[in-house]
Amino acid sequence: MVTQNLLVELFVEELPPKALKKLGDAFASQLADQLRSQGLASVQSVVTAYASPRRLAAHVTQVWRKAADKAVQQKLMPVSVGLDAAGKATPALLKKLQALGADLSDPAATVRALRRAPDGKAEALFYDSLVTGATLDTGLQKALEEAIDKLPIPKVMSYQLETDCELPGWSSVHFVRPAHSLLALHGSTVVPIKVLGLAAGNTTQGHRFEARVSPVLIADADAYAATLARDGAVIASFAERRAEILRQLLAAAAKVGNGAHPIEDEALLDEVTGLVERPNVLVCQFEPQFLEVPQECLILTMKANQKYFPLLDAAGKLTNQFLVVSNISPADASAVIGGNERVVRPRLADAKFFFDQDRKKTLASRVAGLDKVIYHNKLGTQGQRMERVRAIAQAIGQQLGGELLAQQADTAARLAKADLLTDMVGEFPELQGIMGGYYARHDGLDEGIAIAIEDHYKPRFAGDELPRNLVGVVVALADKLETLVGMFGIGNLPTGDKDPFALRRHALGVIRMLIEQDVPLDVSWLIGTSFDACERYEIRGEWTKPDGQTSRTTTPSQLDQKTPELVAAFVFDRLAGSLREQGYSAQEVEAVLALQPQRLGEVPKRLAAVRAFAALPEAAALAAANKRIGNILKKAQDVDPHVSEVLLKEPAEIALFAAMKDVVPKAQTQFEAGDYTASLQSLAALRGPVDDFFDGVMVNAEALDLRLNRQGLLKRLHEAMNRVADLAKLAT
Repeated sequence: MVTQNLLVELFVEELPPKALKKLGDAFASQLADQLRSQGLASVQSVVTAYASPRRLAAHVTQVWRKAADKAVQQKLMPVSVGLDAAGKATPALLKKLQALGADLSDPAATVRALRRAPDGKAEALFYDSLVTGATLDTGLQKALEEAIDKLPIPKVMSYQLETDCELPGWSSVHFVRPAHSLLALHGSTVVPIKVLGLAAGNTTQGHRFEARVSPVLIADADAYAATLARDGAVIASFAERRAEILRQLLAAAAKVGNGAHPIEDEALLDEVTGLVERPNVLVCQFEPQFLEVPQECLILTMKANQKYFPLLDAAGKLTNQFLVVSNISPADASAVIGGNERVVRPRLADAKFFFDQDRKKTLASRVAGLDKVIYHNKLGTQGQRMERVRAIAQAIGQQLGGELLAQQADTAARLAKADLLTDMVGEFPELQGIMGGYYARHDGLDEGIAIAIEDHYKPRFAGDELPRNLVGVVVALADKLETLVGMFGIGNLPTGDKDPFALRRHALGVIRMLIEQDVPLDVSWLIGTSFDACERYEIRGEWTKPDGQTSRTTTPSQLDQKTPELVAAFVFDRLAGSLREQGYSAQEVEAVLALQPQRLGEVPKRLAAVRAFAALPEAAALAAANKRIGNILKKAQDVDPHVSEVLLKEPAEIALFAAMKDVVPKAQTQFEAGDYTASLQSLAALRGPVDDFFDGVMVNAEALDLRLNRQGLLKRLHEAMNRVADLAKLAT
């Protein structure tokens, strides 16, 4: 059969820009998958997604007008159930055949046509039929309905359509936005389908203001994108439109000169691509005096509120120029430029006002106000939370740097959340921490404290940078550990894909800091110290009575006593997932984490050692032997690793003990020096003696003293082999 290419488009009102790419990809992939499942398209069919602010479309190659007929073989039931003693069909068989649509005008003939075949120990009846392949008319109708039903729509709209029947009336339609037309072409032929109250045709609409003709006639499925670009002034492809915006942004910045470049923001670029049909980038500017405001504030207001691209100079400093992606291309763009400049000015003036007002009060003067900000009804206010964070930060600081670091960490922790009460952070929550750093400098605080306040939320997301100084690391650790311990302590554990308190992100932040900063503190100590600090503080509350008097309550902290254990398990689980994402094998990760290493900074070195060991020719045999030793020791209880040379009788055990006396001290010295790779490679020399031992020695000897001595020898060997990782996990 001859195939032709298929084009389907839904023309709608403006779609949510942040969701447009996802909607376009889902629409195209679901449509193609449904066509393939019906045999109307094949795995070789190529699907191309189109998505613009007012359309979702898909182009699918090699689509048949009718799917091939398909032979179907279906097991019915055992012969003993389907036929009676006389060989006639039982009611059960007839009912089954009727459900399958078999022709029962002559039941006897239909039953005779059934195929008998062995099915296990019994013989069964099989019904062979030829299923007629779906036509494109019916198949595309089903595929389109399924694709629409499965769209990841952020929020469904309901609207009314006038019914196309003789009686006047309205019908309700539910879709992401009101749909106005449907285009469906198989080659140049319109496929007669209906969806969302619309009948398919071969026309669509172009740009609202700049289309050359209206409606735009699409002559052929393959002419869709080119025709829309020529007659409709629309770049239909999301990817092509995005690339064009980026090209124009870079070209406009180059014309400005002096190393100017637009800020990099993939999410903003995607959102703007979802807002325009044919982009036109223009250069605008604002008054230089606004640059007195921290550039983070100006950048955020331009990006979040106006969808502009701020221009940075060669040093990464904000300039007073910005780029606008317009959806129109007038001959004289001055009105568009002037309009955008007038719009941005009040936004920047607000930011300057907030900044000026906030600096009239010090951060320290705002701390008391945190006692009026509820953090969680079971964990008290932000003020009470910061008391706990301060206690944790002091303990960590004392361990890492003594009294000075503890005091610096305490100061930074005390002021870290004060900017939550500023006007700027109230308007732009994304600036919390950042504004605290600016206000700390304005208050005359040490630069190290200001940096720690600014950085204590880091890392905020995967790939984010870590705090820049040790004070920041201490406060960031304390802040994240308090959240983990507090939330786990009251039972707010993440479930499935739900993690409202971002505990997974907090755990990964702790992991990254401990590993990448090589913090010399044990995980169990950190969690235990955090738990003690959280449990020590009381939860205070107050409310106003009807008579106007204030009532206060004090409740002891009531955290689950299993919290440290639960948090530790959660952290190691997150660590395992992170390491697998970095390319380590499940075996490597399991081998290292089975020992629950307390210094996470050592984990990469241990993994590297395990990987190097696994590449040795002796690795497989030693891993298998290690697993065997572990199984032996599990069956024995409280094995003493002491070995008496007098009780070593067999040559193989004498040889193993001698080899261990030579190899184990060397491996131990290398282990203590942190050279884990060399330590494991030294142990590879034990392969021969270990193999000989298991070939020539009966571990569970009848004589008790021999048995205990051999178990002790294996215990000592097991301990020596599993200092870096549990090598048994490498056994296949």
